Amino acid sequence: MSGDGPVVVLVGPPGAGKTTVGNAVASTLSVGFRDTDVDVEQVAGKSIADIFVEDGEPVFRELERTAVATALAEHDGVLALGGGAVSDETTRSLLRGHRVVFLDVGLSDAVGRVGFNRDRPLLLDSPRAQLKRLLDERRPVYTEVASVTVDTSGRAPDDVAEEVVGHAR
Repeated sequence: MSGDGPVVVLVGPPGAGKTTVGNAVASTLSVGFRDTDVDVEQVAGKSIADIFVEDGEPVFRELERTAVATALAEHDGVLALGGGAVSDETTRSLLRGHRVVFLDVGLSDAVGRVGFNRDRPLLLDSPRAQLKRLLDERRPVYTEVASVTVDTSGRAPDDVAEEVVGHAR
């Protein structure tokens, strides 16, 4: 592991709890929390949903790739990546040498957490089916980049955060 960069990077699908768990882990470790989705929205000056609709997914993915690279270089706290960030080979390469925790979640838990959230553009059409497809497609990639996998299904965020803290130290 490199001494530079985030103390832990959280990856996983929508509904895994990256933001909720990430904030709890950062609080416990007394470090900052950063979410690359928020970074993308700040740079673009609009929501991710609006980027998808107005500019298209390729533009979003390029903004995301840049946001992840910047955050990995600058941030020394807890970092949460957008659910699809690991689909990019450059991003996967940049994650090597970092402590990466894959927050895994089952379909029913993810659907319950995500619901019909309009801020998740890839889940607008048939959310349950789309989420299942994303989980199936991305799980091998999450596993590839992760140092450790933490199952979040049926667990309270504080319980998951406690386990992640154990892996971050």
